[in-house]
Amino acid sequence: MEIIGYKGFNKDLTNRYGKKFEIGKKYYTEGSLEWGTFGNGYHMCTNLEDCLRFIDPNISVIAKVKSFGQAKLHEDDYYGYYDMYVCEGIEIIKILSRKEIISMMLKVNELRQERFIKSYNLTEEELKLFKGDDKYGSNNSQGSQGKQLKKYRHYSAQK
Repeated sequence: MEIIGYKGFNKDLTNRYGKKFEIGKKYYTEGSLEWGTFGNGYHMCTNLEDCLRFIDPNISVIAKVKSFGQAKLHEDDYYGYYDMYVCEGIEIIKILSRKEIISMMLKVNELRQERFIKSYNLTEEELKLFKGDDKYGSNNSQGSQGKQLKKYRHYSAQK
């Protein structure tokens, strides 16, 4: 089964366990697929913004990936994360630039955009792209992200 999705890495293309990856190389695992920190297999999300649950966007990169072999779906109804997979094999297709990420997220529905805005460290200029409005917070520190999201919802409701 082949699935196209997204996976976060450290900027040097290592995962959180220190394993180094390369663009275009295929990686396989053996054994039963299990989701989680102590699971088995390669994790990926089909919704780009869901990767942000697992990485810090200030010190990470997001890659477009393709799975191979078996894949096991994981959904977290409690936190609202869906279409996450643990896969037998994975290939990194490319590292997405910040511009590509923002461009992709401008094309998704409002709920997904809100989840992205809440987790991605957007500049004021980038935030304008989502709002189409100049009325929002003056910076994007961790403390102001919630305020920006609140204003985003307020102004989106007025459109």
